[in-house]
Amino acid sequence: MNKRFPVLATILLLVVQVAFAQTKSKKFSSEGEFTSNCEGPAVDDEGNVYAVNFARDGTIAIMNGKGNASFFVTLPKGSTGNGIRFGDKNTFYVADFTGHNILKVDLITKNISVFANEPKMNQPNDLAITAAGHIFCSDPNWKEGTGQIWHVSPEGKVKLAAENMGTTNGIDVSPDEKKLYVNESVQRNVWVFDLAADGTLSNKKLLYHFEDGGMDGMRCDVNGNLYITRHGKGEVAVLSPEGKIIHTVTTIGKKVSNICFGGKNGKTCYITLQDRGCLETFKAPTAGREWAMMKAFAKNNK
Repeated sequence: MNKRFPVLATILLLVVQVAFAQTKSKKFSSEGEFTSNCEGPAVDDEGNVYAVNFARDGTIAIMNGKGNASFFVTLPKGSTGNGIRFGDKNTFYVADFTGHNILKVDLITKNISVFANEPKMNQPNDLAITAAGHIFCSDPNWKEGTGQIWHVSPEGKVKLAAENMGTTNGIDVSPDEKKLYVNESVQRNVWVFDLAADGTLSNKKLLYHFEDGGMDGMRCDVNGNLYITRHGKGEVAVLSPEGKIIHTVTTIGKKVSNICFGGKNGKTCYITLQDRGCLETFKAPTAGREWAMMKAFAKNNK
């Protein structure tokens, strides 16, 4: 056996521990401003944070870097937002879980339109998106304990991408856009699919199974690590692309529902807490994939 191996392993462990120096989240926005459906954080090019169901369901708030929140838009009657994802610098999409829609919001005009509608959706939950505009929507059926994944083309055409799953919830695309990750909240599984350029999914494999606690939203950093919100457990677990838990951040609230990356260097994580009705924040050692995408959007928008 190489006697240097234990030393190298110890050094690597120390490096990881130093990189993830922050083990607890801290307060960001005021408690009680959002409803119990507080979800869907996303950050624009100027660092503003957006989240759904501010003061009442069916709204979206905008928060500055200090956590001061105000109304941004009210969704059409019958619509309630969940996940939010930016498709370019001035456009974001919203999973509308009561209207069975994917809504499109223009940041400049605040115009809201139906980008895609599918009556067969149970309740659109969270969204993932590629640089070319392919959207993937998790779609759980909480009553039956089942779920599926929908693919929405850049033109707004909807097709079923994966069926016969558990309660699909958090979802994201890998930095190289060759993998799609989705978790099942009730079954506590994290799955990985091979992702083709046209949005086709194949080769489904189990990446990780949690023995306890729930799961909700999740996002990738630029290295492909998954930041998974552990709803009911009060944690954010960081899972490597190889399926190893490499860090855990303890949250103030227990019902942590979703996460996004922002801040000056893309390493600030914003998380929504449904039991506290607010957002919390913590620092990550690596920038988020969505932050890197926004930098590319902004560059291409010039």
